[in-house]
Amino acid sequence: MSALEDRLHDALTEVGDSRAPAPDLFARVVDSIEHDRHRRRRVRLLGACWVVGLALATTLVLTLTPRGERGLEMPWWVLEVATNLVLLGIALWLGPFIKRFGRAYAADVFHDNPLTGKSYIVLTDIVYYLIFAAYILFSLHVSPQADWKNDITGRVTAEQVTFELSRLGGILLIIGALHGVNIVLMPVLGRLFSLNRRLPERTH
Repeated sequence: MSALEDRLHDALTEVGDSRAPAPDLFARVVDSIEHDRHRRRRVRLLGACWVVGLALATTLVLTLTPRGERGLEMPWWVLEVATNLVLLGIALWLGPFIKRFGRAYAADVFHDNPLTGKSYIVLTDIVYYLIFAAYILFSLHVSPQADWKNDITGRVTAEQVTFELSRLGGILLIIGALHGVNIVLMPVLGRLFSLNRRLPERTH
């Protein structure tokens, strides 16, 4: 071994001897492995649900859509149901996706009080699903609208397709805007929580 390797070995050995492993190291490793297994299982289950849902939606549309001289003539309510299913699928897929990549960001922001960071993630999840549920219920239609111009035929028109696309774009815009505000606001909240925690310690 060279002199540089000897010095590096001695330095690492000295630091290693002076450091004791954390008492909960094994438990944290086991929890990390179990969390990774749970995440992989959830991803597989979500993928299977997407495939099954897409197959059922396609079967439903092809079964309930009558065929006319110009091909398939879809009733207005079939497109309405399909749009609601797509909104529900986006909610179930986008929520865990944001949470997966936002957990590390929240842990970095709330490094002084990790319990607050976990609670913040849970509360944002609740707000996320409440926004999605409220948006779906507010934009749900149980009868054709006059603007769709399909009162006589009862079939899907270009106006209805435009409206349903606007629903999809609207929820993505709302979630994107709120998510951007949350990214900017989270460091400010983390700083405030850290200051509130340090003030009582300084007082004591």
